[in-house]
Amino acid sequence: MSYFIGMEVFQTQQGIFLSQKEFTLKILNKFSMLNCKATSTPVAVGEKLTSQGDFDRVVKSSNRSLVGCLLYLTATRPDIMFVVSLLSRFMHCCSVKHFQAAKRVLKYIKGTLSFRMMYTKVDSMKLLGYVDSD
Repeated sequence: MSYFIGMEVFQTQQGIFLSQKEFTLKILNKFSMLNCKATSTPVAVGEKLTSQGDFDRVVKSSNRSLVGCLLYLTATRPDIMFVVSLLSRFMHCCSVKHFQAAKRVLKYIKGTLSFRMMYTKVDSMKLLGYVDSD
């Protein structure tokens, strides 16, 4: 198997790698971000998104399409899970600020196209979790 439901599968002696590089390139092309400048983080430091206030609204279908694509991309990109789940909370009241935050995720993805998820065989499994105090 080399391709399954939009995911590229690479199998080596080290393990199985999952990637969605082709899908990511399609998303970048769809939203005209293929030639954008990459960022090092998926969300700006200290950025607070809210549904309160008087903001300029954007076309809901564009924002929903972008967030939907990003949600599907989280299957192989857990590094964007937090910000994408945050963006999905505001799909009913999307503003320019929300759309810009979603486009920042695309800029981050542009710089990390080669990221893949790796599954390896282990003799014993130990569950390890991390928590951010925020």
